[in-house]
Parts: sequence; C-alpha cells; structure tokens
Amino acid sequence: MALLHNRVSNAELKALLMQETCIRITISFYSYTPIQNPAEFRDELYKHLSQWQVFGRIYVAKEGINAQISVPEHNLENFRNYLYSFPGWDGLRLNQAVDDDGKSFWVLKIKVRDKIVADGITDPDFTMEKKGSYVDAASLNQLISDPETVIVDMRNHYEYEVGHFERAIEIPSDTFREQLPMAKEMLKGKEDKPIIMYCTGGIRCEKASAYLLHNGFTNVFHLEGGIIKYAQDAKAQGLELKFHGKNFVFDNRLGERITDEVLALCHQCGQPCDTHVNCHNEGCHLLFIQCNQCAQTYQGCCSDACKNTIHLPLDRQKELRTGVDMGRNIFNKSKVRIRPRLSER
Repeated sequence: MALLHNRVSNAELKALLMQETCIRITISFYSYTPIQNPAEFRDELYKHLSQWQVFGRIYVAKEGINAQISVPEHNLENFRNYLYSFPGWDGLRLNQAVDDDGKSFWVLKIKVRDKIVADGITDPDFTMEKKGSYVDAASLNQLISDPETVIVDMRNHYEYEVGHFERAIEIPSDTFREQLPMAKEMLKGKEDKPIIMYCTGGIRCEKASAYLLHNGFTNVFHLEGGIIKYAQDAKAQGLELKFHGKNFVFDNRLGERITDEVLALCHQCGQPCDTHVNCHNEGCHLLFIQCNQCAQTYQGCCSDACKNTIHLPLDRQKELRTGVDMGRNIFNKSKVRIRPRLSER
C-alpha cells in the first residue's frame, strides 16, 4: 500500500528542501466544483502528487478544492495534465506566485474539511451557483476610479495591514467566518452600488460575492484570480498598480511584494516595516510585524518574556507549553486583548 502521509520530521524536510537544486514554482488554485467522495479523492491525489515531489497544503471538501503548493518545474506539465483530467477542472486557473524563491513549502499535506474555506454559513438555501461577476485587472482599474464603486477587502486584518487596494474598506477581523456578516452590516445602504470584493487568490471573495447576492445586494463583482493574478496582469499590460504594498501569503514566505511602498509599522518600535514573522518561542508563535533592529533586540521574539523563555532548557520550555492551546495567536492592534505568554515565572 502506498504511503499516504509524511513520516519525516519538519527539520529534516526543511534541510532537504534547501539542498534541492531543481527550480520550484509556487502555485495556488481552487475550484467550487463538487467532489462526491472527498476522502477517497484525497488519497488518490496524495499518491499522484507525491510521486512528482509536490509540496504544499491542500484542503478537499464536498464543495471543491483549495490548494497552495510548490511544484518542481520539470514536473509541472505532469501535474497540470493530471489536474486538468478531472471533470470541470480542464483549464483551471493556476495562480503563480509573484515574488517566489521556490522555498514556500517543504511537505505535502492534504486534508479533508467540511468546507474548503470556513465561512460559518448555515443557511441551507445558500448556494455558490449565483455569484458575483468577474473583473480583471483593467476592469478593476476602471471601476476603482469611479467614486461610486465600493472596494471591499475580504482578507484578515493582518493581511490588509501590509497591503491593499486604493480606497479599499477593511473588514477588521481575524477570520473569514467573522467577516461575512460584518461585511453585510458595514455595506448596509449600498445594496445597489457597484461593489468589488477581492482577496489573495480569489477563493474568499468569490464566496463573499455569492453571500452578498444571497442577502439582497444586486451589483456585486469579485476580482478574478485575486491580488496574485491582478499584479501579474497589471504589470504585463503596463497598467497603473492600484494595489499598494505587500500581498500576505499563507506559506513560508509570509508575503510577496507588489510595490516598494511600506504601509505598515513594526509592532514593537513603530518604525516603517511590513515583514511578518512568528515569535521564536514555540510556546507563543505569535504572528506579528518585526523590523530587523527589533529582531536583533528581541532575538526574533515578540517580548522580553518570550526572549527569556527561548534560553531555558528545552525540557523546561516544553513543560511550559504542555496542555496550553494558543488558538489563533495573531497580533491585532485594533483589539485590546490579553494573550498568555508561556514564559518562566
């Protein structure tokens, strides 16, 4: 029987990735095409992708597939042909990363989920069959120049912080499931206005456009291929970039630069910076923005307490974090909340 999961440690896998000499291409794609048996499909997908050394994170559900992967360039054609062989996926859009060194993933993980993007929608009448109209880079630039157009960022607050479109409305939330009802509430009175929704690669704004239409909005658009495709097409066509800053991505890079502008500030010293990092204290792992100077001062940690913790014996560090669920440990400057710090007391 083929091995259907990884048994090598992350440290070993990262080391092997750094030793690779082949060129890797980071790709994201999704499809709201129903999958009858997600568990069976997951196993079949794992067997094929493993043989082509594909790394990344893939979610499979009855409503479709959501993937962020890296593929060795010499296996790209095999992968593409295999993917396009499935009904409804022929010609499926594959978003290639804008700013890519090929080191985005080091292991393949394919998981079966209830939904390919957690949305919190429980209404049995909701369907993805009726969704907003696509807009491309040129159309978005034209629409965005109209003051009547409403531009809505359907990403999390920490993504918006480092980069966004001109005049875009932020839905200040940690999760997509929180954003949907918030967006509907914030857009009250604009039911007939032209509304453009966007996200990283298109998966969230596509569902959000269907959600607004389901709730009485009439003139809803969503950006085809998200920020990734917009940046590629705008540059290829010589269009003015209406997206400013960095595009946050959910892989080892934690961001790809679209323009040279730095919109965010270091969360520790307040200097201009848009580099996301995770706290080096494994018992914290807070996602936050840290400049190079603070990275040296705090040794890659988010606080003095965490800096002190990483110098404790490993057994003591493990003891401190045992049984503690950090949940979604993400810095949010717009909310006042206390997070536990797993440090020596």
